[in-house]
Amino acid sequence: MKTFITFVLTHYKSAAGRGFSLVEVLAAVSIIGIITFLAIPNIVRVKQDGEENLVRARAESINLGIASYVQTVGPTMAQSAWNTAGTDQGRFALVRPYISFADAALTNFMPGSYTAVLPAVINPLTTKATIAGPRGSIAY
Repeated sequence: MKTFITFVLTHYKSAAGRGFSLVEVLAAVSIIGIITFLAIPNIVRVKQDGEENLVRARAESINLGIASYVQTVGPTMAQSAWNTAGTDQGRFALVRPYISFADAALTNFMPGSYTAVLPAVINPLTTKATIAGPRGSIAY
C-alpha cells in the first residue's frame, strides 16, 4: 500500500509541473472557435432587430408629435407652416418640441443608416412618416 501512495504522489507531482499538451490546447481553441462561429450571427441579428425596433419607436414618436402639433396649433395653421417648412428637417423642427428627448437634427434622431420621410400633408392625419433602412422600407 505504501508503494502505491508513493507512486501516486510522485506521478502527480511530475504531471502538475509539465502544463498542457499541444492536443489539449488545440482542442480548447477549436471548441472556443466553434462556439464563436455559432454565436456571432445571432449577436448580429439581435443588434439589427434592436435597431429596427428603435427606429419603429422613433417613427411612432414622430407621428405622435405631428398629432400633438396639429392639435396644439390647429389644422389650418399647422398645414400652412408644414408647407412653408418644405424639407423633412424643417418639418421635424416644427414637431421636435412635442417629442421627448429628440435631437435637433432628424438624421441624429434616427439611428445608423435609417432615414425617416415625413408626410407632405398632415391635414387630415392619415399619412404616417415612412422609414427606410439598409434592408429596405420598414413597416410599422
